[in-house]
Formats: sequence, structure tokens, C-alpha cells
Amino acid sequence: MFILKTSNSISQIARLRSPKFRQTGSNCTLSFWYYNYGESVGAAELQLLVDGVKRPTVLWRTYYGEGSQWLKAVIQLGRLPHAFQFSLDKISLGIYEGVSAIDDIRFENCALPPPASSCEGPNHFWCRDTKACIDNLLICDLLDDCGDGSDEDSCDPDLQCNFENGLCNWEQDVQDDFDWIRIQGPTPTVNTGPLKDHTTGTARGHYLYLESSEPRQFRDKAVLLSPLFNPSENGTCAFRFHYHMFGKQVYRLSVFQRSVSNTKGWLLWYKFGNQENRWLRQTLFIRSSKPFQILVEGTVGDGFTGDIGLDDVSFLGCTLYNGNLPTISTTTLRTSVPATLPMNNCTEKEFVCRASGHCIQMIQKCDFRPDCSDKSDESACVMEVCDFEDKNLCGWHQPALEQMSGTYSVHITKTFMWQLGRGANLYPEQGHCPSTDHTTGTEEGWYLFADSSNGEFGNTADIATPVISLTGPRCKIIFWNHMNGSTIGSLEVLYKSSNKTSKLWTQSGSQGPQWNRAEVFLGVRSDFQIIFRAKRGVSYMGDVAVDDITFEDCSPLLISDKPCTSEEFMCANKYCIPKNNLCDFVNDCEDNSDESPRI
Repeated sequence: MFILKTSNSISQIARLRSPKFRQTGSNCTLSFWYYNYGESVGAAELQLLVDGVKRPTVLWRTYYGEGSQWLKAVIQLGRLPHAFQFSLDKISLGIYEGVSAIDDIRFENCALPPPASSCEGPNHFWCRDTKACIDNLLICDLLDDCGDGSDEDSCDPDLQCNFENGLCNWEQDVQDDFDWIRIQGPTPTVNTGPLKDHTTGTARGHYLYLESSEPRQFRDKAVLLSPLFNPSENGTCAFRFHYHMFGKQVYRLSVFQRSVSNTKGWLLWYKFGNQENRWLRQTLFIRSSKPFQILVEGTVGDGFTGDIGLDDVSFLGCTLYNGNLPTISTTTLRTSVPATLPMNNCTEKEFVCRASGHCIQMIQKCDFRPDCSDKSDESACVMEVCDFEDKNLCGWHQPALEQMSGTYSVHITKTFMWQLGRGANLYPEQGHCPSTDHTTGTEEGWYLFADSSNGEFGNTADIATPVISLTGPRCKIIFWNHMNGSTIGSLEVLYKSSNKTSKLWTQSGSQGPQWNRAEVFLGVRSDFQIIFRAKRGVSYMGDVAVDDITFEDCSPLLISDKPCTSEEFMCANKYCIPKNNLCDFVNDCEDNSDESPRI
């Protein structure tokens, strides 16, 4: 189907209407291929028109010509319980010169679950009227998965919130940098954030979002606090939520669990970066021997296209706690790990948790997951995120310096080495160092740099992690580098295991006077170190600097004591992974069963 110009009016609209549809299931998507080419081809948008709702919902837009090519659009529709149709509008203001076309319209997974003759087992729910058999985790999640509403009957309103009438019993944290915003329809900035909520799938519904435009700055945080819950030691308490992370500069969404009111608590889950223009569902099982609270933290990225959305938060198998969480004194928070080991029965091949004497496998030490209650198994390891603020090296160390001096406190003159720096402390000969760090964007912020005013041409400086025991299948390193100057050398990221060292990433020469993002995939590896190696150029005219080093998604997989959900795939080794990770050329299962041709 293509557009043929038939008039010369100033404003022209070509409108294509779909037939009417009665309803869709919760996993429904619409896809089509479009062609929009020409200097004055104009904009186009797809609208959702729902019976009984006056305001149309924009599902998709293109603002200008996108080259002489067919492009695919995939739109998440989700559960639409009322009759609806689509309107594809092509808008031309003044002269229309170009070609607009659409082809291969396709609906997928749009039917409701089929009726079943039986529905047995504790992990399933039999819908009252439609007789569909659905996963028990879909009960009371603010979405009519059955098609008759029976999975949302008799639900406790205090355990769920769709933000249609405010924050329910959730609260904004007063200790963060700014607040989550409740909104309808699209966020104010184009090409980031949702166009609609998750509950209704229309612009009429409400959701929360994190605004990343000014005056927000990189790494500003907004925290949402749940109500308090009673202990859940058997892991039957489940927290479900839907999140939206769309935009080139989306940074991070994290979920924490705490049992003390003046701490952030334990990290349960996080997600980095752009996840495309869609709502995604996440389920977390909560274990706690004490009353607890959930914190949802959004972090601003390095630009205005970094909006994050949150909707349809709910708890299943949890009960509210009618009390207050205790506080802990700041002196207690600073208590160091005991110098002597507690009484224990650990073998030489096991690690002793410093506070409890509990034994864990040595491979669980330094694997980006705290297995000891006091986190002592991760205390002498590289930190997951390092911004070098407060002059903290986060576990990174320079082996060559330790051999020469035994301590960082001894100043080694005329040696090409890594050191902490900031714009406010620069000397005239360090004019090619960054004038601001990447974390704060100010002269006061700290970064790591290799000072080329020392050393000679070809000298190298290494800074390394402690030994990392094990990483997961999607592990990668994200960091920011600054390489500016006429005689800049090179920067390498190396992988060292036993006595073998291999190169993972390298960059040479001047890259301009700005911070540049780099990403290095690691995947599943064991007993290794990561090394950043700077190589000096022919003169001092150029320094290599790094900042904001992050190990993302690096904790190894865990075998859950819960069966895999309907949204997950069970690997041959019993791990559960999201189904959308199947056949993606990544060994997510660690045994490659998710990439088997037999799937």
C-alpha cells in the first residue's frame, strides 16, 4: 500500500483505517514494514482508537525520510480488553515530494490463552469462565490474563499499584536527588520513555517515569519505597513489576531489599541501558528472616534521552508488616571485617565468612554476588561500579608498583603509571588531561589517568583487578575513556588467566577532547583478572584516562529452588533464563542448551 498525491492543499493527510478488533491477549504485538523516502516526504504516525476512549493513543511515529529502504516497526500492544482499531496517518505540510508505503502487517501472540480440560498443580490457576490454565504468578498482577477477570478477583489492593489514582502505599524517598513523576501518555522528550502506560495500553492510563532532562545530572537517583512486609523465609513472596527503558542514554534501574531503615540494603536486581520501546516484566522472589522493604531506584544517564518508566507493581504471597524497621548507627555501619577468623569447620578449599564462620565454595568469592551475610566474600574484590570519587580505587591495583615499593604511599618519581587525577589539580604540562571527570562533569570529580609527563616512549602502565572467580554469560565491562593529544599512545583491555594474557579491546591515537564510551564483552570466565594497559606515546602531549568502570550483568547464574516461570526457559543444567534470550548467539545457559538447533 503506497500514497499517491491527489491534491495541492497546504495540509494533506492520508488516512488508512484498520478493521475493528474485539480484544487482544497480554503478549500481543503488531509489526509492519514501512518505506518513507524523500526530501519532503513528511511525518507518519499510527494511532490506537479504543471504543469509549476519546483520546487516541499514538503507538508509533516517524518524523522524516529514512532513506531508500524498507524498515521494520514492532509495536507492543499488550492486553486490550475493549474493541479497537488502528489509524495510520500520513501528514504532509505544503509540498509532498517522496514515497510512503506500508507492507506485511502482522499480529503475533494476540489470542487469549485457550481453554484447558484440566489444570492441576500448585503452580497453575484455572480461569473461571474461559477455562484457560495460566501460571500462578499471573494472579493479582493487575492484568486480566484469563480474559474473564477471574485471575484478578479477590486481590488485596494494598499489595498492588497501577498508579491510576496516585502512589497507593508507596512513597518517594526523601534522601535521594529527585522524585519519580506520575504521568499520562508520552514523556515530554521524543525518542525516549513510554508512549502509553502498561495497565490500559493507552494514553489514558498513568505510570511513573524518571525524567532525565535538565536540571538532572548524570547519576542523579530517584528512589521509590514500598510498604513494609513481614519476614518471608521460604521465598514464596514474589515482587512483580513492569519497566520501560527506551532511549540512547538510558542508564540504570535497580531494586534493593532492606531490613534497616537508614541503609540502601541488598541489591536484588538491576538493568542497564536501552531495552527498546516496550514494557518488560520482571519477577523477583524475596527471602528475608526479618521485616523488609523494597526500594526501586532509577539512575539518570549521560543525556536527556534516558527516561525510565515503571508501572503495575504487585506482590504475591507477601503480608504487610504493621511496624517500623530498625535503624543502625553510623559507627556500626563502619565496623570493619574481623581480623581473626571466627570458629569454623571450613576446609582449605572453602572461604570462611568473617562474621558468621559460614563456609562457602572458594569459587563464590569475588563473583559479583555476596554469598556471606556480611559480604566479606566480596570485600577484597573489584567493585561492580567504580567512579573513583573520594579517591577510591575500588580494588584496582598496580602490580608493578607493588613490586617496586610494596605500598602506594611511596612516591615513585619519573615512572609512567596510573594515578588519580581531577581537573582542579592539573599542572600546565598536563593540559591534555581531562579538565572534568565523566561522573560529575566538574573539575572536582576524580578519574584515573596515566601521566605521560613521566616515562619514555613505549613504556606501559598496568592496573588490574584482583582475581575474579566466576562470571555469568552476559557479563561485560562498560567504561569511559579520554584520549586527547597529538602524541597520545594507546589503551588496551587485557584478560589474564594463569600465565596467559590476551587482548580484548584496544584503541590508539587521539580520540578528541571528550569522554568516549567503550564496551567489552566477557561472558562466562573463571579465575582471571582484567587489566587496563596504557602505552606512552613519543612525548608528553597526550594522556590516557578512564572513568566510571562498570562490570554489568556479571554475577553467575543461580539454580533456583523455584520452577521456571512461563516466561523462562529451563536449561539442561536446570538454570532458568528469560525466553527472549533463546537463539541469540549468546551462551546464556553456560551449557549452550539455549542455542541448540532442537529448540
